[in-house]
Amino acid sequence: MVSQEVAPHEKRELTQAEERTEAGKFFSPYTDIHETDRAVIVTMEMPGVARDAIDIQLDKGVLTVKGTIDGAKYESLQPIYSEYNIGNFVRTFHVSTKIDSGAISATAADGVLTIELPKAKEAMARRIAVS
Repeated sequence: MVSQEVAPHEKRELTQAEERTEAGKFFSPYTDIHETDRAVIVTMEMPGVARDAIDIQLDKGVLTVKGTIDGAKYESLQPIYSEYNIGNFVRTFHVSTKIDSGAISATAADGVLTIELPKAKEAMARRIAVS
């Protein structure tokens, strides 16, 4: 059973005030979230995004993950068939106070970003001895 430690924002149409000032298309990367005894793990597909082009921020309980690509190398590409979109990625999540925000870590390998959100000690299940 997946807990509500991390909850994605609902998709909605951007209002004029929320429109991005950056040029280019932004996509929502495919994301899996699962829970272990000690952490919530977020795995995101970010094809073509270099490690140094990934920006992860936690502000006021909102985790924002953004990845940018150099679109110039794809401008002349004329694919015969394509299943994924080329462009910048962005995704936001509400993070529970039951997450140890000071211990969040991230790794990227082979176009996949993995973010580990450790549970705060008070949120972890524990066995209570009966005396």
